[in-house]
Amino acid sequence: MPVRCEEIASVLGDAAAGAVPFDAATRLHIEHCLRCQAEIVQYRRVLRGLRAMRTQVLEPSPALLPGILASISEASERRALRELLDGRRAAYVGGLAAATAAGVGGAIVLASRSKRAHRLAG
Repeated sequence: MPVRCEEIASVLGDAAAGAVPFDAATRLHIEHCLRCQAEIVQYRRVLRGLRAMRTQVLEPSPALLPGILASISEASERRALRELLDGRRAAYVGGLAAATAAGVGGAIVLASRSKRAHRLAG
């Protein structure tokens, strides 16, 4: 029974790395199948690229660290400001509620005093 591309697609990457020994039918298929050969070539390119990246040393730019620290500082300042404003909002709402309650209470006291003054005068 002939080998199909779909059957060996999952092991072509290992074949490119030389990690998998194939049986005669699979080897014969790869030798005659341009699609599988192209796939192995792509895997080999990726492996070469990955090997090259292992030896590369990347030097960060001199401005990288100060830029990161500035970003962190700005974010923490925004957070602190937001927390401060949230705390003040709670205080404003509480103060408004107290003022409203005091205003209503004061109006009741004034209304009761004016009724008493009418009774005393009349």
